[in-house]
Amino acid sequence: MSRRRPVRLGEMTTLEAAEAVRASPLVIIPAGAFEQHGPGMPMATDTIRAEHVAELVALELAGSAVIGPSVPVGVSPHHLAFAGTVTLTTTTLAAVVREYADSLHRHGWRKILVITGHGGNNATLTTVAQDLLTTHPDLQFAWTPLTSLAADVVAGMRVSEVHGHSGEAETAQMLHLASHLVHTERLAPGTTHLGELGPVSRLSLQGGHPALTMRYDRLSPNGVLGDPRNATPEDGRAVVETAVARIVAFTRTWLDA
Repeated sequence: MSRRRPVRLGEMTTLEAAEAVRASPLVIIPAGAFEQHGPGMPMATDTIRAEHVAELVALELAGSAVIGPSVPVGVSPHHLAFAGTVTLTTTTLAAVVREYADSLHRHGWRKILVITGHGGNNATLTTVAQDLLTTHPDLQFAWTPLTSLAADVVAGMRVSEVHGHSGEAETAQMLHLASHLVHTERLAPGTTHLGELGPVSRLSLQGGHPALTMRYDRLSPNGVLGDPRNATPEDGRAVVETAVARIVAFTRTWLDA
C-alpha cells in the first residue's frame, strides 16, 4: 500500500524531501516563543498557535507547501521577570532563521513563509528579509503574524480597553486549538484599563509610532493584558479561520505569480 506523502518535512525521508522540492515549492516555518502567558496558559502558547495555523494553511494548499522545522524560542526579554521564560537575542534569532533559510535554499526551495505567533519576533524577521535580498537574491522570503491578521474579528469580540498578550484573543485561539492546555480555572484578568497604568506604560501601549518597548512586569502584575475569562472557543475559531484564509489567499497568489 502506498503511503500518503506527509505535509511536515520532519516526517519525510530524504527521498521524499527531494521530491517535495519539486512538488511543493513553498516551505512554511512556524515560529513562536517560550514565555509566560499568565497563570492559565502554557509557555509555548505562541508556538502552538503558529504550528496549528501552519498545518491548516498547508492542508488548504493541498500539496503546494510543506511545513519546515519550527522555531520554538523567540525574542522575549520583556517577559523575563516571569518564571519559565526563555529568550533569544535578536541577533541569535536572526542567525537561526537565516540558517534555516540557507539550508532550505541549498536543497532547492525558493519560497519560504514564516508564520509567527509572537509579535516580539516581528522586527527581527523584517531584518532577516532585508538581509536575504542581498545574500540570496533568488530566494523569496515572506513572514506574517497571526492575531493582527484578524484585527477586524478581534475588534468585534468582547475585549477590554487594554488587551493583547494572554488576553481575550490569544486565549480564545488556544481554547479553539488546544483547550486541554488552558487552565480555565486559573484564568485571571490582568491590566484591562489604561487608568491602571502610569504615563510611560500608557505610552508604550498607544500603538503606532514613536514606539516604546516596556517590560511586562511594568505593564501587568500577572503578565496578562485584558481579561481572558471573556474568551470563547467560538471567537478563537473565527480568529484562526480568518488568519488562515488571508494567509492562503496571499500564498496562492504568490505561488501563481
